[in-house]
Amino acid sequence: MIVFRYLSREVLTTLGAVSAVLLVIIMSGRFIKYLAQAAQGLLDPGVLLLIMAYRIPGFLQLILPLGLFLGFLLAYGRLYLDSEMTVLTATGMSPRRLLAYSMAPAAVVALIVAWLSLSLAPLGVQKVTTILNQQDAMTEFDTLEPGRFQSLRDNSRVTYTERLSADRSQLGGVFISERNTSTAGGKDRGVGVLVADTGRQEIHPDGSRYLILQNGFRYDGVPGQADYRAVQYDTYGVLLPKPAVSEDISERDAVTTGELMRSNDLQYRGELQWRLSLPILVFIVTLIAVPLAKVNPRQGRFLKLLPAILLYMAYLSLLIAARGALDKGRLPPAIGLWGVHLLFLVLGLLLAFWEPLKARLRGHKPEVAA
Repeated sequence: MIVFRYLSREVLTTLGAVSAVLLVIIMSGRFIKYLAQAAQGLLDPGVLLLIMAYRIPGFLQLILPLGLFLGFLLAYGRLYLDSEMTVLTATGMSPRRLLAYSMAPAAVVALIVAWLSLSLAPLGVQKVTTILNQQDAMTEFDTLEPGRFQSLRDNSRVTYTERLSADRSQLGGVFISERNTSTAGGKDRGVGVLVADTGRQEIHPDGSRYLILQNGFRYDGVPGQADYRAVQYDTYGVLLPKPAVSEDISERDAVTTGELMRSNDLQYRGELQWRLSLPILVFIVTLIAVPLAKVNPRQGRFLKLLPAILLYMAYLSLLIAARGALDKGRLPPAIGLWGVHLLFLVLGLLLAFWEPLKARLRGHKPEVAA
């Protein structure tokens, strides 16, 4: 029991460290993406942390299996390197018992991954989708910040205001630069610039919103050329487009697992198999990682790390490819992702029991400690 606790502690400690590092890396990249959208006025900066919090279960369901895989490789590799595993083997620790001990932390991780993939991750996606839909309903006016130039995603317009009332109803010192899509007199007008003393938002019955500018000028011309047009106005209306927030979330990601089970849609079948595959992935990578962690002290603990990671990536890539083929109807649901799991299950069993099998094929009875 002492050995079991020691091995489990080593693996889970390494798992926690690796998963924390991977989570920080992934969240940093995603946060930078959201921050860029907030800088463009596509997202309210106040919802960034909330979106990141809701996305954590979706990140963890993919990070934890990889973290456990690397945890076994690094933790057991160190034990082999320090000859601790040799001592354990001499005191009766057989490969089968080591594998059985390893399945206990794997079962804990598999339960957590199942909870994340079947329940928490879809719920988090639902929350994120709701927030993004609310952001899509906002206009350029709603995301303006005084003293900051704000551009649309396609850079077709840049808006600036010096002052903005607390209720966001009145603007002061307005500047708008936009591309002209029309021509006048057969000449391309290039860029149009609007300046105004004040501005306000006006909502029409059809739901369209306009920024009504007052007391200003409009300048049209091509940069670098002296041919331009200046028009003074008392009132000028500018249509406010809705900012489009991009996110790599599909509708089925937000569907509950219960709805997936009741549906016969191929894409829903693929999503259900994917969610069920993640906990299964945990046990199979454990079966693969334990024998691959065995290294010669003279070889170093990182000798098999790169091939093992490539093997893991091949496993995950085949699952993703099978999911895509299932969505497009190229793969029968009966086979689906289960064929990939079966392939790597056989590979894991061969790696785990290769030494006894090789001895048996040679006609010798393998010596396995009790």
